[in-house]
Amino acid sequence: MHRNHYPEADEDPLAAHAAEWVLRQDRGLTAVEQDELSQWLAADPRHRTAFAEHSRGWDELDRLAGLQASVQARPDPDLLAPPPVAVFPRRAWRLYAPLGLAAAAALILGLFFSRPAPPSSAPAAGRWAPVAPIEERLLTDGSEVQLNRGSVLTVEFTPSERRVRLVCGEAHFSVAKNPLRPFVVVAHGIEVQAVGTAFNVRLGSSAVEVLVTEGKVHVEHPDEHSPNGMSPATPLLLPGDCAVVPFSPATAQVAQLSGEQMAEQLAWQPRLLDFSDATLADIAAEFNRHNPVRLVLADPALGRVRLSASFRSDNIEGFVRLMESDFGMRAVRSDEAEISLQH
Repeated sequence: MHRNHYPEADEDPLAAHAAEWVLRQDRGLTAVEQDELSQWLAADPRHRTAFAEHSRGWDELDRLAGLQASVQARPDPDLLAPPPVAVFPRRAWRLYAPLGLAAAAALILGLFFSRPAPPSSAPAAGRWAPVAPIEERLLTDGSEVQLNRGSVLTVEFTPSERRVRLVCGEAHFSVAKNPLRPFVVVAHGIEVQAVGTAFNVRLGSSAVEVLVTEGKVHVEHPDEHSPNGMSPATPLLLPGDCAVVPFSPATAQVAQLSGEQMAEQLAWQPRLLDFSDATLADIAAEFNRHNPVRLVLADPALGRVRLSASFRSDNIEGFVRLMESDFGMRAVRSDEAEISLQH
C-alpha cells in the first residue's frame, strides 16, 4: 500500500513558520505578536502564500474534528464530497492544545503535505505568471466577503459573535443581518462592528481604513484604561463615511466621500463591464482601472476598433483571448504587469 511521506517541520522552515503563526493566531495574538505577524507577512509574498495555505489546512482540521465516528457499511457521502467554499469557524484549537505548538505545527504540515503537490508556481523562463485572483467567499452565516489580491482573512465564529480577522490586505464585507450575533472585523487590534451592513476594510502599514457603503458601523481601538479594553475610535460611521484609524493613539480622520470617490476606492472589486459599440481604447482604459495588469495597445489604430461585449472587470485574460480569436490580434506579455495587443 502506498504510504504518504509526511515531512518533519524542519524540512521546510517557511512552512513550519507559517504553521506556527496559524496556531498562535488561533489561540489569540497579543498586540506585539500582531505587529510581528504583520511585519512577517509584509516581508515576502511567499510568507503570505504559506500563511494562507496553512490557514486553509487548519480549517480542514476544524472540519475533521467535528466529524463523528460512523459504523455504516456504505461510504459517508459527506466525507467524499469536496470541501464547501464557505469558511468554517475555528474550534479545533482546544482539541489539539495538549500537543503544543511544535507538535501541532507538524500535524498541520502533515495534513498539508499529504495532498498531491500542485504544479510549481514559479514561471518558466520567458513565461508570464498571472497575478493572484480576487477571492469571493460565502461565510457560514450568509455574509459575503470579497478579498482583494494577496489578502488573508481568518474566521472565528461563536454562537454569540461573528468575528473575522483581516491579517493583511483589503476586503469588502456584505453582512447578513443578525442583531443577536454582531459581526466584528479585527485589523491590527482595531475592531469594526456591524449587524447588517456593507463596508470595506483596508489594513495599511500604519492605519486601518474603513469605508461604509451601506448601513452603520462602529469602530473601536484598544484602550488599556477602558473596562472592556476597547474605546470608540470614531463617531458612528454612515454610508459614504471613510475613516482612517491610526495604529497609534492619534485621532482618526473621517471624511464623507462622493459617489465618484467611493467608486474609485472600490475599483478593485469585480463588476460586470458592459460595452456597447465602444472603442478598444476606451475598453482598455476601463480594464486598466480595475486590474494590476495593464492592457497596452501597440498601435494607436487598434484603439479605434469598435466592439460590443460584456466581461467581468477581473477577466482581462478572457478579453485578451477574444481579441486573439475573433479579431486576429496577438497578445505579447513583456512581464507580469503588462499585456500588449498587437496586429
